[in-house]
Order: sequence, then C-alpha cells, then structure tokens
Amino acid sequence: MSYERFAYLYDQLMQDVPYDQWVTIVEEYRKKFQIDGNKLLDLACGTGELSVRFAQKGFDVTGADLSTDMLSVAKVKADGLSLPILFFEQDMTRLDDLGEFDIIGIFCDSLNYLENEEAVKQTFEGVYRLLKKGGLFLFDVHSVYKMDHIFADATFTWDDDEITYIWNSFSGEAPHSVEHELTFFVLDESSGKYDRIDELHFQRTYPEETYKQLIEQTGFKRIEISGDFSMNAPEPSAERIFYAMIKP
Repeated sequence: MSYERFAYLYDQLMQDVPYDQWVTIVEEYRKKFQIDGNKLLDLACGTGELSVRFAQKGFDVTGADLSTDMLSVAKVKADGLSLPILFFEQDMTRLDDLGEFDIIGIFCDSLNYLENEEAVKQTFEGVYRLLKKGGLFLFDVHSVYKMDHIFADATFTWDDDEITYIWNSFSGEAPHSVEHELTFFVLDESSGKYDRIDELHFQRTYPEETYKQLIEQTGFKRIEISGDFSMNAPEPSAERIFYAMIKP
C-alpha cells in the first residue's frame, strides 16, 4: 500500500484522534509490568504523532515505518520540536537490527494492515528479537465486532473548506476484513480548484484467540488483553483491543 500524497493529508484528517490515550496506556502498562528502561520503538509510526508525544514524555524514541512520505513528515515534525528521534524506513514483517528496546509498540491499529496470519507472526518474531529480556510489547487492533458490524458495507464522509472525502468500506474476501475506498477532494489554493486523490486500503483482524495463539507461539508471556483504552477485559462491543505482554 502506498500513502504518497495521503501522507501529507493524514494529520489534518486525524486531528481528532486521541493520541494522548495511547501514551497513557503505555505508561500504565509500563508501571504495571515494572519496566524501568525508557528506550521505545514506535513501529508503523506514520507521521510521528505518537513518537513525538513519547519523546516529550521522556522516552528515548526510535520510529520506523514503511512509507518514505510518512517518515518525511515525521522527521520535519520532530526536528521542528528539537526532539532527537531516529526514524527508519522499515517493513515491520522484516525488521532489521535496530538495536534493543525496553518497549516496542504497534499502535493505531497498524497491525491490521498486514494481509495474513503469517505476516503477523513474522512481525511478532521480529519484535521478540529486538526486545530486551523483560521488555514490554504492546499493540492494538480493531476488534472483530468493529470489522464486521461497523466498517463492513458502511460509508463515511467529511466535508470542510479544504478537504472533502468519501470513505466507502466493503467486506473483504478474508474473514473479518474490509477494503476501504477513499476519495479525497483537496483544495489547491493557487488555483482555487480541488484535486482528486483516490486510495484503496485493506485491513484485516482476527479473534482474540488467534492473536493469543500467535503471541504464545512467539514466546511472549504474561499476556494481558484489554478493550478501548480501559485496562479492563474487552466488552463484546469493544472496538479496539489492546494486547500487552513480556519477553521472558
């Protein structure tokens, strides 16, 4: 999947996303699992919104993402705030040796963009390899409920003076998957006309039992599952599921 021009629209479209809640839940799990170190890898960091927030909280942050364009936005953002964040272009299913980390996170349902279980398993194995002994791995995904009952065959729209979009979601061929057809109309201030940008995104999730099995196969222990930033067990209608675990 290529983000290209979408990367430069992303922050404007995501301005209402509760990023600070991700920071809070990382801090809460860090305290619960008694993680002393502060070296954090933000996988699939996108435009660096979370990377910046973690750095401002005192974490030693490294960001990695598959998109060159997203990373360009992230670097400008970090440099503008004089934050010493290292960014690397990386496929999270084939991670290079980026060093060892006390905490590794895959946030904002980024894991849902992987196409199959094997890709998820490869990502878990790469994370396990880069995580220090006793380190914390934390990720969140869309729930099966959200994929099947909220996203499937739904249409979402947004309209303001600068950007209008139409977001059509269709059930995918794989179980608990969706295809997002996104059409943006973006104002070109120099001409007063709107440019059209089309994007196709794929997301897939799995039942909690499947994620737990893949996690256990990788070797992680002390697995905790919570829903919707609550630190409590997910309700049946929870839309976002968090998984926290330790490398023994």
